[in-house]
Amino acid sequence: MTLKNTGKRGLGRGLSALMADVQIDPVPERGEAPRGKPDQIVTLDLLEPNPDQPRRQFSDEALQELAASIREKGVIQPLIVRPSKRTEGRFEIVAGERRWRACQMAQTHEVPVIVRDLDDIEVLEIAIIENIQRADLNAVEEAMGYRQLMDRFGHTQDKVAEALGKSRSHIANLLRLLHLPDEVLDHVRQGRLSAGHARALITTEDPARMAREVIAGAMSVRETEKLAKRATEPRAAPRKSGGAAEKDADTRALEQDLSANLGMKVSIEHSADGSGRLVIGYRNLDDLDRLCGALSSARGSDFS
Repeated sequence: MTLKNTGKRGLGRGLSALMADVQIDPVPERGEAPRGKPDQIVTLDLLEPNPDQPRRQFSDEALQELAASIREKGVIQPLIVRPSKRTEGRFEIVAGERRWRACQMAQTHEVPVIVRDLDDIEVLEIAIIENIQRADLNAVEEAMGYRQLMDRFGHTQDKVAEALGKSRSHIANLLRLLHLPDEVLDHVRQGRLSAGHARALITTEDPARMAREVIAGAMSVRETEKLAKRATEPRAAPRKSGGAAEKDADTRALEQDLSANLGMKVSIEHSADGSGRLVIGYRNLDDLDRLCGALSSARGSDFS
């Protein structure tokens, strides 16, 4: 069966059937039969990686192990591909890039594939789900995958959470990591910091410096949280008449939700007289354009 697009669809509509059809399952154990019957055998040079693949890092050690297995048993599970939109006669990998890379290392020239006609949303969904199900994405890659679904296809955190079987708080907490400096995100990618460590650093004045301190001291997440709390406590200003009040837990939670939804740092400042201001920080002009577009869309829907 070939899946056909039937127009615009919501995230996750028919996703369980889609996943069953393309057989996104763990690789069979030794002695098990393949779970997906290939449509055809193609040479490696006819395959190209998905440019939107959320996974950016592939462990050389893990690839070597997989390559050794492929030399011994061949490719057990077919790759999922779709016809390339860039080059006629070629295929874009939807699921199985790790196997494709390992085949090159094993000097295997042909692989079994299942060909499906998938749109960009389905491809991104499958790529994210395949990696999440196999626990192959680090926290930053997972967060960037969710951000792609939201930015490119206009999905909310709730829709992403529902379609991917995650809680909304899980999605929001991961998206908050993207506010951190690149240096800190790289520590998470490389496994020097966990997502828990990184979350504790979000509200600190200098997350990069503090991340280096955490790594050097081999601190636990709890120790990192205490360090971050100590670093932010001196900045808490006393409440003044007519001035800004110390933020309560509800205000901080609202800031975090807005930050996660917008993908930008949001600060809410209340004054004693009930007035205040909302400050949105953007990192580059692309962020500013995206913010303006979101505000324009909201204004059009509310006042048209």
